[in-house]
Amino acid sequence: MALNRFFYAHSIEKFLQDSDSEILGNLARFFPFDLTDLQRNAWVYEISFLKQVLQNQSGQILFEYAIPRLGKRIDVVLLIRGIIFVLEFKVGAKEYLRPDIEQVWDYALDLKNFHEESRRAVIVPVLIATEAQEKTSHFVFSCYHDMVFEPVLCSADYFLSVLHNAVEKYGSCLDLSDFARSRYMPTPTIIQAASSLYLNHSVEEITRSEASGESLKRTTDFVQRIIDFSRDNSQKSICFITGVPGAGKTLVGLNIAVRQLRENEKGENALAVYLSGNQPLVDVLSEALARDKKRQEELKNPEKRYHLTEARRSVRSFIQIVHHYRNASLNKLKKPIQNGVLEIDPSKIKKHQTDGYSEVEHVAIFDEAQRAWTKQQLAGWLKRKQGIQDFPMSEPEFLIWSLNLRQDWAVIVCLVGGGQEINTGEAGIAEWLRAINNRFSNWNVFISNRLAGKEYAEDELDDLLHTLPNVQKRTDLHLSVSMRSFRAEQVSSFVHAFLEGDVLTAGRVLNTILEKYPICTTRSLDKAKQWLKNKKRGSERYGLLVSSQAQRLRPLSIDVRCKPDTVHWFLDDISDIRSSLFLEDAASEFDVQGLELDWTCVVWDGDLRREDNHWGNYAFIGNKWQNIRSEERKAFQINAYRVLLTRARQGMIICVPEGNSEDDTRKPQYYDETFNYLRRIGIPEI
Repeated sequence: MALNRFFYAHSIEKFLQDSDSEILGNLARFFPFDLTDLQRNAWVYEISFLKQVLQNQSGQILFEYAIPRLGKRIDVVLLIRGIIFVLEFKVGAKEYLRPDIEQVWDYALDLKNFHEESRRAVIVPVLIATEAQEKTSHFVFSCYHDMVFEPVLCSADYFLSVLHNAVEKYGSCLDLSDFARSRYMPTPTIIQAASSLYLNHSVEEITRSEASGESLKRTTDFVQRIIDFSRDNSQKSICFITGVPGAGKTLVGLNIAVRQLRENEKGENALAVYLSGNQPLVDVLSEALARDKKRQEELKNPEKRYHLTEARRSVRSFIQIVHHYRNASLNKLKKPIQNGVLEIDPSKIKKHQTDGYSEVEHVAIFDEAQRAWTKQQLAGWLKRKQGIQDFPMSEPEFLIWSLNLRQDWAVIVCLVGGGQEINTGEAGIAEWLRAINNRFSNWNVFISNRLAGKEYAEDELDDLLHTLPNVQKRTDLHLSVSMRSFRAEQVSSFVHAFLEGDVLTAGRVLNTILEKYPICTTRSLDKAKQWLKNKKRGSERYGLLVSSQAQRLRPLSIDVRCKPDTVHWFLDDISDIRSSLFLEDAASEFDVQGLELDWTCVVWDGDLRREDNHWGNYAFIGNKWQNIRSEERKAFQINAYRVLLTRARQGMIICVPEGNSEDDTRKPQYYDETFNYLRRIGIPEI
């Protein structure tokens, strides 16, 4: 669905000539909801007010300018003498509320970072609380010196003075005539992207560049053709999608799920479910979408309250934790399992069910499909947790078996990542292919042409692919364009070199990113927290990150045994003590994998420490640190820190405590060489 970039856009001269009713009619025509008196009256006020203050001004004016990444619209944009004024009106308001200040600041930052025509311009965000006392009489440039002002807070009476002062001091000859048509190239967080898709924006509108948007669209369209083919021909198909780091595999999965949701709302019988084994990711995305749905439903019908529980129920219909989905099929089995054969218990099936006892969805999308469990891992877990003995299948095989119960058609979409394994018992992609080869040879297989690449570390894939009867390799199933941090594409390269102990490469890459992506280090957690607070603008998020094995940070009031509530940690503001912004709860690699913050502080403990120019790997057991011997566990620990060091979109600080010579579990030598390593690479200290 294409999004109208604005509801009204003309020169200021034309705006002053147009009648109020003509302008109001344009605004109402594009408004997607039933027009309420509240919204109509707000527009009437804005039109009348701006006609008064813009006398003798020249430039452009735009009403309701779209910010797709945030799923919102700017009330008014004024383009005068090379300055972009971002106006947010609060008609009748007598005070300046923090959420409103953050909102107008977010708009200004979004334009600066992602709107091509705005990059060289001075941007002045203005919050107009029409009945408030005048508040701001000066202009302050924020960090980066990126020509974005801190929000100007003013009453209606004071705005004309703000306008004149800004133009007099910062006006220029910069040409902004292409502003309305300029390319908008955002880099949304996965939460923002999911919300935008759910609000029916297209994937091209919420991605950073034409290349990334086209790559995502091409892959989504190809999967949609597989779905259409399977439905029209009563076929069963499985496809595997790969991508470079940060290319947006999760976004593709959500896009497919949302597309099917919209098709089903039109009467098509093609439900899809997005499944992930990442519980924090599912919890955070589900709650974010539910809150968005509540807001949208109440915008459509302001007279009726829409309950959040109803919104959550709706969202759960297409985004679920994979274990819950798996357990729904497990509950239908005859127990105990006899002779290694799974059978459905007819007494546990709804009456009149005609779809082969399967789940209701035709399409299942598995994020991080390589992390599905091995037969040994699944059987052991089911024995311990549910008392099911001798389970005969791996998780991939059982999930295919469940969809294969459908008598009409089915599609499985596997999103495949590599290089961040942090759990034992993961089956890998080979297990999916073995299951098809051994039991489900009737399934069509569509794979990315990169699936057998070294980053997926499965030597047997080529042999398995040669034995599959119905397999196609397709370039359309590989996402080749990264959507990583808009400030620095090379952060992942820096982190890789850093963890590999490659000082020269890490230092060289660091020098290329520091200007746009600050990285620094400190021995003081208090300084680190203040650094985060100083960097934040608008509703940007920051938080503390630690390894799940960081057992000796308790003297710093960080206890990894106290798990944060990830929903509140990621979604709530600084007024909630559970929020990441409160800087009390620290999240581990398990809490943040797949999610991002704008600014992070990684607090380093003695579990991973530099020793004689290599990494020492330790676990805190009982009352002391013990060496980790297992190469697999060492790799998991390195990957845990890889996750932690790649969660920040805009910059990070690494805090390495000084330790305590009187505490044998926190000796200074456990930390000093790590800190010296950071400094040797060239990371500045504060």
